[in-house]
Amino acid sequence: MTPIRVMMVDDEPLIRKVVKQEMNSRNVTVESGDENGSVMRRVTMEDTFADGPALTAALATLAPPDYLLVDMEFQGEPTGGLTITRRVHERWPDVRIIIFSGRFDNPLGEELQADSAARQQRLSDIGRVVMDALRIGASAFVSKNAVGGFSVENILRAIACLERGERCYFNYPVMLTLKEAAEHYFDLVAGHDRDFPLTDTERQLLLLEAAGCTASEISDRLGETDKAVQERQKDLSRRLGIVNKSAARVAKAISLGLVSPADVRFLPRQ
Repeated sequence: MTPIRVMMVDDEPLIRKVVKQEMNSRNVTVESGDENGSVMRRVTMEDTFADGPALTAALATLAPPDYLLVDMEFQGEPTGGLTITRRVHERWPDVRIIIFSGRFDNPLGEELQADSAARQQRLSDIGRVVMDALRIGASAFVSKNAVGGFSVENILRAIACLERGERCYFNYPVMLTLKEAAEHYFDLVAGHDRDFPLTDTERQLLLLEAAGCTASEISDRLGETDKAVQERQKDLSRRLGIVNKSAARVAKAISLGLVSPADVRFLPRQ
């Protein structure tokens, strides 16, 4: 039976060397298949690369792997691995991508417990990064760390889980972080649904702002005075908790799902 082929992109030479050596020395097999039957397949780390261009150059002559392990923090960029993830998924959509990071192991430590605003911001950042990764093609998040030090155990568990047909996999510390981030996100959404209903006029105002209309143009289109429109704008800014600027109102409304970018229609100048 053909092995499960794995490749890796990480900018740390030592990490690349250790992962490849440990994974291949274990001679691990995992069950692969579906309801029609399964087989045991050996997991092999075929090659590792220091960056995305090196991987792309290699895949010009090599068959794409079954799995690609991608470091999240890349060459000083906290989410640089997502760029590689997106490009690989667009070109080789059958490759299952595992994000490899120690970033989420203890992101809500003691230093954030006393700072509610910083803690909420950290949760929002985590949720956004993970959702972005899943949206652009990642299948799993695993930790670089394990009890007793670095281990490839998390990687092998992710592969085994995905081979059994699971859509996504998150290892234990990442999963705990995601749980709290998700709870925080849904609490925010529920709060806005309860406390911040948009009237049809307010929604139209936001869409006209997004289209680039001035306050005077908006008042003409809504059939209201300039002063009434300005008061609506100030009220929306107050309720959204931002400065009284149309760009900020539109951006915040989109981020909260109050309006959709797909609904914006750019209008000709009059």
